[in-house]
Amino acid sequence: MYNGLKKQDSFSDRLILFLVHFAFFLKVYKNKENTQILQKIYDFNFRQLELSIREIGYGDQSINKKMKVYINLFHSILSEIHFWGKLNRDEKVKKLSSFLEDFNNIDFLVEYFDKYNDNLTKKTLNSYIKSVSKS
Repeated sequence: MYNGLKKQDSFSDRLILFLVHFAFFLKVYKNKENTQILQKIYDFNFRQLELSIREIGYGDQSINKKMKVYINLFHSILSEIHFWGKLNRDEKVKKLSSFLEDFNNIDFLVEYFDKYNDNLTKKTLNSYIKSVSKS
């Protein structure tokens, strides 16, 4: 169970945390030089998500509905964190609370994602993918 989560964590809770992390990753590294590799990473992640949903046992119709919900959620997260660095603490709390409503300590998560964002900006995309990419 995640620290500060009001209930036993679920697939959806874990996925939302992953999507927030992934949104910050894409936000920081999005530029013309990285477009193709980021698209490959995006496609790979959502293909893996679909496979995970299949493994859980959902049928084809349910998978399509779930994928649509998760992709829309992801793009909503991306939109909300786009100007993260310009937001004050209260605005950040409000934005994260809208996605992570089952967490007790959103202040902790704001601090965590501030540090995560800063860490991403200090490293290159290549430093994260050089050991997994063949191109």
